Amino acid sequence: MIARGIKRGLPAGAGAMFVSAPAWAQGDPALMIDRGDTGFILVAAALVLFMTLPGLALFYGGLVRAKNFLSVLMHCFAIAALVSLLWALGGYSLAFGPGNGWIGDLSRLGLGNLHAARPGTTIPENVFALYQMMFAVITPALIVGAFPERVKFGWLMLFSALWLLVVYVPVAHWVWGGGWMAKRGVLDFAGGIVVHTTAGISALVIALMIGARRGFPNTLIPPHSSALTMVGAGMLWVGWFGFNGGSALGADAHAADALLSTHLAAATAALMWAALERAKIGKATSIGLVTGAVAGLATVTPMAGYVAPLGGLIAGAAGAAVCFGAVLFVKQKWRVDDSLDVFAVHGIGGMLGSLLLAPLAAATFGGTPHEGYTVGGQLGAQAIGVGVTLAWSAVATFLLAKLASLFIPMRVDAEAEHDGLDLHSHGERAYEFD
Repeated sequence: MIARGIKRGLPAGAGAMFVSAPAWAQGDPALMIDRGDTGFILVAAALVLFMTLPGLALFYGGLVRAKNFLSVLMHCFAIAALVSLLWALGGYSLAFGPGNGWIGDLSRLGLGNLHAARPGTTIPENVFALYQMMFAVITPALIVGAFPERVKFGWLMLFSALWLLVVYVPVAHWVWGGGWMAKRGVLDFAGGIVVHTTAGISALVIALMIGARRGFPNTLIPPHSSALTMVGAGMLWVGWFGFNGGSALGADAHAADALLSTHLAAATAALMWAALERAKIGKATSIGLVTGAVAGLATVTPMAGYVAPLGGLIAGAAGAAVCFGAVLFVKQKWRVDDSLDVFAVHGIGGMLGSLLLAPLAAATFGGTPHEGYTVGGQLGAQAIGVGVTLAWSAVATFLLAKLASLFIPMRVDAEAEHDGLDLHSHGERAYEFD
């Protein structure tokens, strides 16, 4: 097998930090395809879709009231369909086409003119495009957890389309498509910046704009099915093996390291969150256990392929502790109804992990940095990546939400909220009782 090319998430010039340089021979690029790597990424793509459908749908759906369960499933399914079409028609080309430092070109419009092999990899470019499509699908779907039970379906669809093209696609190009962040040395193995920071910040902005659910924070709004949430969280954990492991873009020891750090981060964070809950309220809850696992997964995502298993364990512990505090702060101090803790878990976890990458990728914690690597230098690059993405996501989300609301109101009326979105928006119920 030929030597690995630069993996996704490694900027030009930084590939030697963790992987060998490309070793392409002259001739037909199709001859460079590795069937093992290709099969691995095809399975990884399916696992990432599994994270959204049905993993995220059930995870979020179990946390809302029964009268809104079907609406959350609808949001996830509809966004998956919408984003898939937009990605194929032009999103992939703008994110991963050559272009310039800010945006790709339209040379791959409609997924045409794809290379036999994605440059720097041993997989066909159509496989790479498919894998990236699943990342594009789950990112706007994550945002809906901040404002369920009160959002208009039409507004959500229009906003999600605009957000994908204006927020997600440019940031993906900056970091993963050879854009200006990649050239500045910003690292993001599987989406701490591109996925979790963009979604988390955008979720907070919309939660502030749309306002709280009726009764928040004075009325208890319990989940209708903690069991479904646990099932969905289990699917997310399994799917994350495709999310982080597949980001190595090859079936090798690099992918195994990513999976080990990912799994240990989730396990550590789940137990840490349960312990924190036990200390604060006297009981460890099922919702707390799975929320901790997701916090650990979000925190380790940007660094999974760059750190040793020990780094993943540390990331999980830090993610649980910081995100646990963030959940309490957002709801109790800010009194913001980020209903399913998208900002506090995904946003804070992704940003924290992106910054922790710098020290945890160092040799002290088992990383294998290149000669001349400094924690300070990498931390500076990561801070730029996080800071710019935070600002861009916040401003663009506010403007796009306002623009979409000129055509479709953002929030349903009080009667619809009282009756539930299942019946009001879709004319159906998740459950029928005699």
